[in-house]
This record gives sequence, C-alpha cells and structure tokens, in this order.
Amino acid sequence: MMPTKPTLNVIKIGGNIIDDPAACKAFLRAFASVAGAKILIHGGGKIATQIAEKLHVETQLIDGRRITNLPMLDVVTMVYGGLVNKNLVAQLQAHLCHAIGLTGADAGIVKAIKRPVGAVDYGFVGDIEAVDAPQIGRFLSQGLVPVIAPLTYDATGTMLNTNADTMASAVAVALVGDFNVNLVYCFEKKGVLNDPNDDDSVISTLDFAHFKTLKATGAINKGMIPKLDNAFGALQNGVANVTICHAHQLEQATQQLAGTTLKYG
Repeated sequence: MMPTKPTLNVIKIGGNIIDDPAACKAFLRAFASVAGAKILIHGGGKIATQIAEKLHVETQLIDGRRITNLPMLDVVTMVYGGLVNKNLVAQLQAHLCHAIGLTGADAGIVKAIKRPVGAVDYGFVGDIEAVDAPQIGRFLSQGLVPVIAPLTYDATGTMLNTNADTMASAVAVALVGDFNVNLVYCFEKKGVLNDPNDDDSVISTLDFAHFKTLKATGAINKGMIPKLDNAFGALQNGVANVTICHAHQLEQATQQLAGTTLKYG
C-alpha cells in the first residue's frame, strides 16, 4: 500500500486584496493559521502603476495585461519582488509564520521563456518553462513558507514579468508528485458568479462544460477567463482540488466549504 502523501495548500492572493491594507491584513492572519505545508503566491496590485507614475514610466495595458518594456521591467522587479513581497513576508512573521520571500529566479525555482511576439508584443513577459519542485520541496521540508512574487527568469539571466494565476497553477502542478495539492485562488469576489453584476450569484460547483457555456455567453469574461483556464489546467494535471473564493473565506475554502469548487468532469 502506497503511503499517503501530505497535503499542500498553494494559495494565490489577488492584487485587489493587496491594495486594501485592512483586507490584506485579515487575509494574512487567516493564511498564517492554515495548518500544514503551504505556499503563498501573490499578484502585484496597483502599486507598480503608482510607482511607475512617480518614476515617469508609462503604463500600457491591453485587456488588463501589462506591457513590460525595460523601464517597466525595472519597476515590477522592484515592486513585486521587493516592496510587495517583503511586506507580505514581514507581516507573516508577525503571525509567527516562518516565511521566505522569493521570485522565480531565487534558487532557480521557476524558469521561463520570453513570450514570442504575436499580435501584441508584451515585452519582457515570461511563459513558464520549468518549476524546480525538489528545490521548493526543500524549502517546505525546512518548515519555511515560500512567498512567491510573479517574476521568473530565463536562460540569459533576464527577469520576466509573469501572470500570478499562471504561476500558482504551474507551482501546484509541479508538486503533485510529492503532495496532495489544494489550489486556492483568493480575490475580492465570493467565487465564480452566474451574474457578474450580482455578488451573491456564486456557483458552488463549476465543471468544465458549464465554464465553456458561461464563457460563450459572456457571463465569464476579462480576467476571469485566464484565471479559470489556469485553474482547470491544474485539475487536468493532477491537482486534487481547486477553489476560487473571497480572501475572507480562505479557512473554509481550504476544506472546499466556501467559494466555487471546480470539477473537470
């Protein structure tokens, strides 16, 4: 009989929660109380845009996605990998959560390739190529909680801006060989909504066929589409459970008792 794998919670927190000091503080308190092995992956919020404005670096967004030229790459590296990441780590330490702040470049944990130029040139944006699961496992085995910023690196040693939802999915999938992985996406909504204008129209269980229907009708649109594409991709590749919920529902969501639980079949 095969030994039971330990549980790992991979939790992604969205930028809108990071932008709200009270909501972020409450989330981090809840995150620190989650038992067992865990990883926090965070977005960047609006702070990068605010810092860029102060530095006279133009912000360009296409469908909500940041164009990352060289000046903006400097900004997101400073903000995501420095200001945001280290403030999250410091606050977790205050809750006796022994966290270590990382980018994908640290210890080579997440390697990427620069996105090829297509209809849009996104600049220094990285598409994930490999996750070093054994190295992340070594951090976890030492009782550390990795807090990972949405930055990767390539073979030339260049930092790359990478979608945090994609980072969370890729890290979760990479660790399924050693852990029973739960992936939780926390943001400012209570889950996936039937009606984007009704915050209480939460879909408790969403399968892939229903997702495709809601996407076709426009009920699911914009940033929720790549979030759910990543989430269903994680399920397809061995992640045990995927939940999408409000940040204040984290404790219940790790037990699939809140938000939207995804099912592939």
